[in-house]
Amino acid sequence: MNQSTDIGDRLTDQTAPPDDVAVRNWIGPDAYAQWSALRDWIAAGYPGIFAPDWIYGGKKHGWSLRYKKSRAFCTFLPEYRVFSVVIVLGGAEREKVEARRETFSPRLMAPYDATETYRDGKWLKIGVSSADELKDVTDLLILKRRPKAAS
Repeated sequence: MNQSTDIGDRLTDQTAPPDDVAVRNWIGPDAYAQWSALRDWIAAGYPGIFAPDWIYGGKKHGWSLRYKKSRAFCTFLPEYRVFSVVIVLGGAEREKVEARRETFSPRLMAPYDATETYRDGKWLKIGVSSADELKDVTDLLILKRRPKAAS
Protein backbone atom coordinates (compact mmCIF):
# COMPACT_ATOMS: atom_id res chain seq x y z
CA MET A 1 0.00 0.00 0.00
CA ASN A 2 1.62 3.24 -1.15
CA GLN A 3 0.25 5.94 1.14
CA SER A 4 1.66 8.95 2.91
CA THR A 5 1.96 8.70 6.63
CA ASP A 6 1.00 12.11 7.98
CA ILE A 7 -1.10 12.09 11.13
CA GLY A 8 -4.77 12.10 10.09
CA ASP A 9 -4.25 10.64 6.60
CA ARG A 10 -7.04 8.34 5.48
CA LEU A 11 -6.97 4.77 4.18
CA THR A 12 -7.36 5.31 0.44
CA ASP A 13 -6.50 1.97 -1.19
CA GLN A 14 -9.80 1.30 -2.93
CA THR A 15 -9.08 -2.33 -3.89
CA ALA A 16 -10.86 -3.66 -0.78
CA PRO A 17 -12.23 -2.40 2.52
CA PRO A 18 -9.67 -2.63 5.33
CA ASP A 19 -9.86 -5.55 7.73
CA ASP A 20 -9.28 -5.35 11.50
CA VAL A 21 -5.54 -5.91 11.12
CA ALA A 22 -5.19 -3.11 8.56
CA VAL A 23 -7.22 -0.73 10.74
CA ARG A 24 -5.17 -1.58 13.85
CA ASN A 25 -1.89 -1.09 11.98
CA TRP A 26 -3.10 2.22 10.51
CA ILE A 27 -4.61 3.89 13.58
CA GLY A 28 -2.28 2.27 16.14
CA PRO A 29 -2.96 -0.04 19.09
CA ASP A 30 -4.14 2.67 21.52
CA ALA A 31 -6.64 4.15 19.07
CA TYR A 32 -7.68 0.64 18.03
CA ALA A 33 -8.55 -0.16 21.66
CA GLN A 34 -11.03 2.75 21.58
CA TRP A 35 -12.29 1.67 18.12
CA SER A 36 -12.96 -1.85 19.43
CA ALA A 37 -14.56 -0.60 22.64
CA LEU A 38 -16.99 1.58 20.70
CA ARG A 39 -17.82 -1.22 18.25
CA ASP A 40 -18.49 -3.55 21.18
CA TRP A 41 -20.60 -0.91 22.94
CA ILE A 42 -22.77 -0.42 19.83
CA ALA A 43 -23.16 -4.19 19.34
CA ALA A 44 -24.20 -4.66 22.99
CA GLY A 45 -26.51 -1.65 23.23
CA TYR A 46 -28.13 -1.93 19.81
CA PRO A 47 -28.26 -5.67 19.06
CA GLY A 48 -29.33 -6.47 15.51
CA ILE A 49 -30.06 -2.81 14.69
CA PHE A 50 -26.93 -1.69 12.87
CA ALA A 51 -24.89 -3.60 10.33
CA PRO A 52 -21.60 -1.72 9.99
CA ASP A 53 -20.88 -0.93 6.37
CA TRP A 54 -17.53 0.09 4.88
CA ILE A 55 -17.95 3.00 2.47
CA TYR A 56 -15.32 4.46 0.18
CA GLY A 57 -15.36 8.25 -0.17
CA GLY A 58 -12.72 8.58 -2.88
CA LYS A 59 -9.03 9.48 -2.67
CA LYS A 60 -9.65 12.50 -0.45
CA HIS A 61 -11.84 10.80 2.18
CA GLY A 62 -10.87 7.12 1.87
CA TRP A 63 -12.58 4.38 3.83
CA SER A 64 -14.98 4.86 6.73
CA LEU A 65 -17.15 2.46 8.70
CA ARG A 66 -20.76 3.63 8.80
CA TYR A 67 -23.41 2.58 11.29
CA LYS A 68 -26.82 3.28 9.81
CA LYS A 69 -30.33 1.91 9.85
CA SER A 70 -32.71 4.31 8.12
CA ARG A 71 -30.70 7.32 9.30
CA ALA A 72 -27.01 7.65 10.01
CA PHE A 73 -26.07 6.77 13.59
CA CYS A 74 -22.32 7.40 13.41
CA THR A 75 -19.33 6.89 11.16
CA PHE A 76 -15.89 5.67 12.24
CA LEU A 77 -12.94 7.35 10.54
CA PRO A 78 -9.70 5.36 10.63
CA GLU A 79 -7.02 8.01 10.19
CA TYR A 80 -3.28 7.51 10.46
CA ARG A 81 -2.54 7.20 14.20
CA VAL A 82 -5.97 8.72 14.97
CA PHE A 83 -9.51 7.41 15.45
CA SER A 84 -12.39 9.84 14.97
CA VAL A 85 -16.14 9.47 14.92
CA VAL A 86 -18.58 11.61 12.95
CA ILE A 87 -22.01 12.11 14.49
CA VAL A 88 -24.61 14.13 12.60
CA LEU A 89 -26.99 15.96 14.93
CA GLY A 90 -30.30 17.08 13.43
CA GLY A 91 -32.48 19.83 14.84
CA ALA A 92 -34.20 17.73 17.51
CA GLU A 93 -30.88 16.26 18.61
CA ARG A 94 -29.27 19.71 18.85
CA GLU A 95 -32.18 20.84 21.03
CA LYS A 96 -31.50 17.88 23.35
CA VAL A 97 -27.81 18.79 23.51
CA GLU A 98 -28.65 22.42 24.33
CA ALA A 99 -31.14 21.36 27.03
CA ARG A 100 -28.50 19.12 28.67
CA ARG A 101 -25.50 21.29 27.88
CA GLU A 102 -24.20 21.34 31.47
CA THR A 103 -24.08 17.52 31.58
CA PHE A 104 -21.60 17.30 28.70
CA SER A 105 -17.88 17.83 29.14
CA PRO A 106 -16.22 21.08 28.04
CA ARG A 107 -13.96 18.82 25.92
CA LEU A 108 -17.07 17.86 23.90
CA MET A 109 -18.88 21.19 23.93
CA ALA A 110 -15.94 23.18 22.53
CA PRO A 111 -15.93 21.37 19.16
CA TYR A 112 -19.75 21.21 19.23
CA ASP A 113 -19.92 25.00 19.51
CA ALA A 114 -17.22 25.49 16.86
CA THR A 115 -18.87 23.17 14.31
CA GLU A 116 -20.98 24.89 11.67
CA THR A 117 -24.65 23.94 11.43
CA TYR A 118 -25.83 23.02 7.93
CA ARG A 119 -29.34 22.50 6.58
CA ASP A 120 -29.09 18.76 7.27
CA GLY A 121 -27.53 19.13 10.71
CA LYS A 122 -24.31 19.64 12.61
CA TRP A 123 -21.59 17.24 11.44
CA LEU A 124 -19.53 16.77 14.58
CA LYS A 125 -16.15 15.06 14.24
CA ILE A 126 -14.81 13.81 17.56
CA GLY A 127 -11.33 12.40 18.10
CA VAL A 128 -11.36 9.37 20.39
CA SER A 129 -8.07 8.64 22.13
CA SER A 130 -9.15 8.09 25.73
CA ALA A 131 -11.91 6.55 27.84
CA ASP A 132 -13.18 10.07 28.62
CA GLU A 133 -13.52 10.92 24.92
CA LEU A 134 -15.19 7.55 24.32
CA LYS A 135 -17.73 8.44 27.03
CA ASP A 136 -18.41 11.77 25.27
CA VAL A 137 -19.20 9.85 22.08
CA THR A 138 -21.44 7.30 23.80
CA ASP A 139 -23.29 10.10 25.63
CA LEU A 140 -24.09 11.72 22.27
CA LEU A 141 -25.07 8.42 20.69
CA ILE A 142 -27.46 7.67 23.57
CA LEU A 143 -28.98 11.09 22.97
CA LYS A 144 -29.44 10.20 19.28
CA ARG A 145 -30.99 6.80 20.00
CA ARG A 146 -31.58 5.06 23.32
CA PRO A 147 -29.87 1.66 23.56
CA LYS A 148 -32.05 -1.47 23.69
CA ALA A 149 -29.85 -3.30 26.13
CA ALA A 150 -28.05 -2.15 29.25
CA SER A 151 -24.84 -0.40 28.26
